[in-house]
Amino acid sequence: MERVRETLEQLSNACGISGRECDIREILRNEIKEYADDIREDILGNLIAVKYGKKSKENRKKVMLAAHMDEIGFMVKFIDDNGFIRFIGIGGWFYPSLLNTRVILHGSNGPVEGVIGSKPPHIQSEDDRKKQIRLEDLFIDIGAKNKEEVYNVGIREGTTITIDASLKDLLNDRVTGKSFDNRAGLTALIEIMKRIDDPDCDIYAVGTVQEEVGLKGAKTSSFEIDPDLALAIDTTIPQDHPGIDSKRSMIEIDKGPVITIADASGRGLITPEKIIDWLTNVAKDKNIPYQLEVSEGGTTDATSIHLSRAGIPTGVVSIPTRYIHSPVEVLSLKDIDNTAELIVQALKEIDKVDLR
Repeated sequence: MERVRETLEQLSNACGISGRECDIREILRNEIKEYADDIREDILGNLIAVKYGKKSKENRKKVMLAAHMDEIGFMVKFIDDNGFIRFIGIGGWFYPSLLNTRVILHGSNGPVEGVIGSKPPHIQSEDDRKKQIRLEDLFIDIGAKNKEEVYNVGIREGTTITIDASLKDLLNDRVTGKSFDNRAGLTALIEIMKRIDDPDCDIYAVGTVQEEVGLKGAKTSSFEIDPDLALAIDTTIPQDHPGIDSKRSMIEIDKGPVITIADASGRGLITPEKIIDWLTNVAKDKNIPYQLEVSEGGTTDATSIHLSRAGIPTGVVSIPTRYIHSPVEVLSLKDIDNTAELIVQALKEIDKVDLR
């Protein structure tokens, strides 16, 4: 469990918004290079590590395991004359969660600390207080007195911005931090590559880019690999805390990996029954806790993958994570550990999946 925590901490504390995943890619590369027979980066920036199976080539299935590397973040839109920075969101944010948050601007001269500011409540009118928080109401203050000072520290239009947060321990092997969506999935992917020896199939472990802005890396990498079967490893929303109607779902943290039956009310992925049966049967046989999910909103890289080429049988295994797309996401390290173990054991029984 300690290795899982250390890997997650390293990935969570690092920064890499959609389209700027280079730091995350290098961490992933360093963690899995000695466990892969081949490793490469494609044109879009996906990292593809291959572990070849022990069977003869003509009898080996190709399995793609995809976990996206990018986190949601921001990008500088313009800088006003007084040195305040306006920005856009990259990926889906709930804007009230950003009020009075510390951020890091990744300038050409190195990182610069800043805070997201807004009009103080003391001077807001009654109408102001009733309005929903909009991105255009927010700005970043780095302490600059004018535009020139901002430029002088290496910040320009297009500079990327991430939340300033680091992983912290909570009770019961639970942790909090930023970008667990999807550094948790990447942690599970790394564990899978470290744990599985002499697989029967060829394993293509892929750190994908730009999932949060259109599932882009999964589309190009799955087209190139053309796997026989694929699994996306991601996070999902549990319904185990105040404010969520438990009638919608019974997903909880600490209750094991979540196997998707359908997401986005079917507009994303409807998982083939043979994939569901394969994963659930392995979980039962190996006494690995698991949960099943039918989701109305949100989707994963699996949506792009399963529509690649002539179609690819694809499933999703997710780690339940509270407060995703916020600076204070919460998960259980046990769920990451069990997610990795479920997929390792499932890959050992890959021949039980009828792909005809």
